Amino acid sequence: MKLELNDDQKAILDTVRQLAQTKFRQRVSKWQDGTFPYENLKELGEIGVLGMAVPEEHGGLGLPVLDCVLVLEEVAKVCYVTAMAAMSAMGAQNRIIANFAPEELRRKFLPGVITGETILAICMTEPHAGTDVANYKTNTVVHDDRVVLNGTKTLISRADEAHCFIVFTRVDNKPGREGIGCVLVEPGTPGFEVTARYHTMGGENLAEIQFRDMELPLENLIIREDGFKKLLTAFNTQRCMNPSVSLGLAEGAFEEAVKYVRQREIFGRPTGSMQGMRWKIADMAREIEVARSILYRAAATADPFPDPYLAAIAKIQTNEMAIRVTSDALQVHGGYGFTDEYPVSHFYRGARYGTLGGGATETLKDLVGKRVYDAFPEDGFLSFGMM
Repeated sequence: MKLELNDDQKAILDTVRQLAQTKFRQRVSKWQDGTFPYENLKELGEIGVLGMAVPEEHGGLGLPVLDCVLVLEEVAKVCYVTAMAAMSAMGAQNRIIANFAPEELRRKFLPGVITGETILAICMTEPHAGTDVANYKTNTVVHDDRVVLNGTKTLISRADEAHCFIVFTRVDNKPGREGIGCVLVEPGTPGFEVTARYHTMGGENLAEIQFRDMELPLENLIIREDGFKKLLTAFNTQRCMNPSVSLGLAEGAFEEAVKYVRQREIFGRPTGSMQGMRWKIADMAREIEVARSILYRAAATADPFPDPYLAAIAKIQTNEMAIRVTSDALQVHGGYGFTDEYPVSHFYRGARYGTLGGGATETLKDLVGKRVYDAFPEDGFLSFGMM
């Protein structure tokens, strides 16, 4: 089975690569203090990237998850912050609106995603519960013609920039996973307040948001019944998007490492001519290729959402690979790698996010283990987890 990019994929990747390498690369330092990369996002909108996951009936390209993964990977090779911002146009929040929201709300928000005029955010984590979705306390009470939202979400991306928030919430205090639904919130609604901000080692800001007696139209409760399964199925998209950023960061760091060992001399010869350094480079390349293969395979299963088993494995493998590879790339640079004079430190800081967001590694290992325990067949991998 041969994976080969088609002409359309090659064309968009060439365009994105050119934009990232010539313009984004010069601006990386501008976004390290939490400043949002509006400039970069606008340029991605101009070449059609932000509309890749928006359905064609709303003006987008309606492209598969794999195409989005390829583009995010290319952006992340240069700028982590921009890749994370672009992910908001392609990830779970976009797909939840496109697949579950009423047509009126789709028409209201999705066209703006294409141009970058509408920025999306997702609110899952709470101060007492991240992965433990079934223990969320944020609650929405349903009335005849409206709903009232109360609760707190934390570690939220784009809290100061987003125009639309997809909020995971309990509905009418129904306990357990079965009680989880989803509401769509606009930040100008009374009762919305950003109550804390946190600057991250990757450069972007995260925030805490409180919803206090926030009244919303009934149609903003976009998932009410059997919400947990629908939301987590859509969230498998994020488990391909997140590692695509990790993959790009690893590749960016690797490229910098190769460039450095070709130029740096020690004991009178290029560092890269030494066996120990060549082996380190070989190990980094091997790890990248392995992760890239499983990630592309997982993304290719999307119909419309990726297979949860393969997405979980791809995320674990790629996230952990990126930490190792960016660390080794920094080590290759010696003391210079610990400075901000070389791009490798930026890649290293960004890579540390991967195993934390979109489902922690430990939780995904549990998911994979349960799937194997419950369903691994007698004929083994020939019929298990194969496309």
